[in-house]
Amino acid sequence: MTNQAVPATAPPGRTPAADLAPSQPSAARMWNHWLGGTHNYAVDRAAGDRLAAANPGLVERVRTTRHFLDRAVRHLAHEAGVRQFLDIGPGLPAAGSTHQIAQRAAPDARVVYADNDPVTVGHARTILAPSPPGAVTYLQADLRSPEALLEAVSGTLDLNRPVALVLSGILGHVPTYEEARATVRTLMAQLPSGSHLLAHDISDTESDWRAVQARHNADAPVAYHLRTPRQIAGYFDGLRLVDPGVVPLTDWRPDAESPASAEWAALVADVVGGVGHKP
Repeated sequence: MTNQAVPATAPPGRTPAADLAPSQPSAARMWNHWLGGTHNYAVDRAAGDRLAAANPGLVERVRTTRHFLDRAVRHLAHEAGVRQFLDIGPGLPAAGSTHQIAQRAAPDARVVYADNDPVTVGHARTILAPSPPGAVTYLQADLRSPEALLEAVSGTLDLNRPVALVLSGILGHVPTYEEARATVRTLMAQLPSGSHLLAHDISDTESDWRAVQARHNADAPVAYHLRTPRQIAGYFDGLRLVDPGVVPLTDWRPDAESPASAEWAALVADVVGGVGHKP
């Protein structure tokens, strides 16, 4: 799939926040561009297109994660009856964000986003300002300080009721596997029975992508660490996996709207994740 065209000037009411400097590309705004969003600048689109051209399969991996998010959040809101969602490190809202999916299935669902980048947080709050009070909240908090993050979230979500914790491609940014796994354990330990974990990351199974990631990490301010499928499955230890378990994302409950051809599925087979339920 090619990048969706984005107009040079975003439609009225959907422009990037005026106080942001558009001279430097933003990773969050590049992701927004790859997902077909309008909350980005020309500098983001140019940088994003260069990255996509240099790294075949990048946009397909990004969009595969969004397709999975749609199916998994629909399951949580519609079938599992979850009404509270905590999405950590989501970047900027784009079509098919957690709050849109959850609230289509359950209009009373409440969603809290948390990100450690103040620029992303400020921009996202501007985008989400028209949302009904209490329906969507965007906090500045850091995944690597899970206790403080949950303390911040407790002012908005009732942590005595089930929460779906969404870690969408974010755990690879934690420097070591041991720290990433401990962070998940800490977060899930504070959530009550009936809560869920939705998580995925890129695994280390594709040699071409291992090379891509190594080149990226050599220059990136924040590295992304590929882990084995078994390690990714380890995030769900102690939880009851929702069928079909921890699998390539294109294999997780595909439906009639899933766009993955056999060629697409083969290209992104290293993107692995699932959903787990806390008994």
